[in-house]
Amino acid sequence: MLTLPELKTLLASPQHIVITTHHKPDGDAMGSSLGLYGYLIQKGHHVKVITPTDYPAFLHWMPNNGDVIIFTEQHEEAARLVAEASVIFCLDFNTLSRINELGELVRAASAKKIMIDHHLEPEDFDDYRCWDINACAAAQLVYEFIVNQLQDGELINKDVASCLYTGIMTDSGSFRFSSATAEVYRIAANLIDLGADQAKIHELVYDNSSENRLRFLGYCLSNKLEVLRDYNTAIISVTKEELAQYNSITGDTEGVVNYALSINGIRLAALIVERTDKVKLSVRSTGVFPANEICKKYFNGGGHRNAAGGASEKPLNDVVSEFKSILEDYKEQLLAG
Repeated sequence: MLTLPELKTLLASPQHIVITTHHKPDGDAMGSSLGLYGYLIQKGHHVKVITPTDYPAFLHWMPNNGDVIIFTEQHEEAARLVAEASVIFCLDFNTLSRINELGELVRAASAKKIMIDHHLEPEDFDDYRCWDINACAAAQLVYEFIVNQLQDGELINKDVASCLYTGIMTDSGSFRFSSATAEVYRIAANLIDLGADQAKIHELVYDNSSENRLRFLGYCLSNKLEVLRDYNTAIISVTKEELAQYNSITGDTEGVVNYALSINGIRLAALIVERTDKVKLSVRSTGVFPANEICKKYFNGGGHRNAAGGASEKPLNDVVSEFKSILEDYKEQLLAG
């Protein structure tokens, strides 16, 4: 493992750096990646952000988004950059399976690998780790990495601040989750002082839906929402055909599960979506109920206590039935005050 002084020495001279993040990147994944990118290019490094897949259009406004390489669309160039890199930053994920086929290229690369993440149970593939499960976002950890560890806070300009603010805002549920501590608010305030326009960022992320996305949301809430009051649980399941009916694109299902969780008395909510290759689950909970335990134990996934995900090779109806059958084992927890 690298020590912090060794890492500082490494970054003191220009390096060929790749920054990557998890598949189907969200606001934190892209905010932390492009925020770190904006910092590193000021230091004179040769930097590329490579995402395993595409990501929502409502994140394309972010500074330096035009320089992002999407692995599934530019496979050869991405593979070359990973092979030639001297440093690879792995942001907002802690196991290489989270970056799909890109993971084995990163594993085989000779570059020093730096993990910046806040998820449970990290895989041992990195050479330096900035990891804290209590952080509200990877973007918070990137901020602390730049300011506290590298002591380069003066290089957080407007572009960097805007990206990091976006990551913190989205992963903290617009600062409403318990992970949004007083320290997180202080960081956010500093990012605003440094140029992040919080009102504009909120508008660009949350008030930037297509007509199709809003109609899809309305359809889900009107026709697909199932409330299981015996378990304080709500489920929304969506077929491939329903996605196609509304011309759904990447990002259109993001946040849908939160509407189910917002119902009075609901403690557990799941969005279960039939994709081309498998069925994907987004699971959310309130209080101390372990959404991540369900995803890890039954659906090959994991995540945070109140926000987790999983997947299954089974047909959609079977996955929905399996999810419902699991609830009996958790009934006491789900019905507890």
